[in-house]
Amino acid sequence: MTASTTKLLYVVTEDKAFLSHRLPMARAARDAGFDVHVATSVGSHADAIRAEGLTVHPMPLRRGGLSPLGTLATIRALRKIKRELSPAIVHHVGMQICVLGGVSSLGMTTPQINAMTGLGYAFTSTTARALTLRVVIAIALRFLLNRDHAVFLVQNPDDRAALETIGIDHHRLVRIPGSGVDTDKLTPLPEPDGPITVGFAGRLLTSKGIRALVSAHRILRARGMDIRLRIAGDPDPANPDSVTLDEARQWNNEPGIAWLGHVADITTLWRDCHIAALPSHREGLPKSLLEAAACGRPLIATDAPGCREIAIPDQTGLLVPIENPQALADAISALATSRELRARYGAGARQLVVETMSAQAIGAATVALYREQIERAR
Repeated sequence: MTASTTKLLYVVTEDKAFLSHRLPMARAARDAGFDVHVATSVGSHADAIRAEGLTVHPMPLRRGGLSPLGTLATIRALRKIKRELSPAIVHHVGMQICVLGGVSSLGMTTPQINAMTGLGYAFTSTTARALTLRVVIAIALRFLLNRDHAVFLVQNPDDRAALETIGIDHHRLVRIPGSGVDTDKLTPLPEPDGPITVGFAGRLLTSKGIRALVSAHRILRARGMDIRLRIAGDPDPANPDSVTLDEARQWNNEPGIAWLGHVADITTLWRDCHIAALPSHREGLPKSLLEAAACGRPLIATDAPGCREIAIPDQTGLLVPIENPQALADAISALATSRELRARYGAGARQLVVETMSAQAIGAATVALYREQIERAR
């Protein structure tokens, strides 16, 4: 089988998610000669995927849904796609897809890449539901995916250690830092004029730290500091950790806060901000901080898995404890009052992304992993 006839199948929850997070590596595979296919729940972005020369296979899936009938329909559809396509390698993306993909692949020996893009709600929340999910997921991962033809792809050392703890063979664990950002398109931006502005980009979840960030902004305003906060992102009704739409709308009524909703061109956010903040509880490797870093913005994040790989103290930014609005306010204040510090950290952030986390670097590493697993299967 030559590279030009090698079929690669991505399985992703939503076409929008594929475009926003997987496209750089899919382009790298396509440019390396792979015939790239995408099985996903189709919304309004399928044509954009096809425009890249990729083939779309619609798949019934409700992200976050646990309906037995819906789950069975997804598994059956995915098994049918795999049998008819007969790919040389399958790349499952996200916890839900990895579990469903594992079930749909029972009896098959096609090499699988199971990408754990952060361990998500089940591993960040301490609710009874999350703890139950964690046990179920651990059992499912051990018995469905801990197989000779499968490898786990993680983005940070903490997720690797967590998977080892639940019984995943360390020989099946591979780390590639993130999904890659286009450092040719995202270039260093000059600081904007006007009051110091902090930017947040991401889903509006408690576990992303958005409530802590809003609280930190209130603390700074109470200190008499004219700090602005721009929030890019929407609530996520499929996630029990999400803020409500009403709460997000109310932020627009607070002095200095602007909730922007979804921002199609992320450069418009970082163009208007001096500082990027993501006080998340846990990440794989946060794309929002990678994009901000590529634009030359200094970073503030939590000392949490995934975040500390990109927000590096005295190099690219500042780290604070999880859910600590006071410490977060102090970090924002430190950067707000030092143009020199912002410039130094912004330049360091840009350099780190260009050297180790660019679309080119991640794409090359991912294609090498595909070829290695296909060769190993032979």
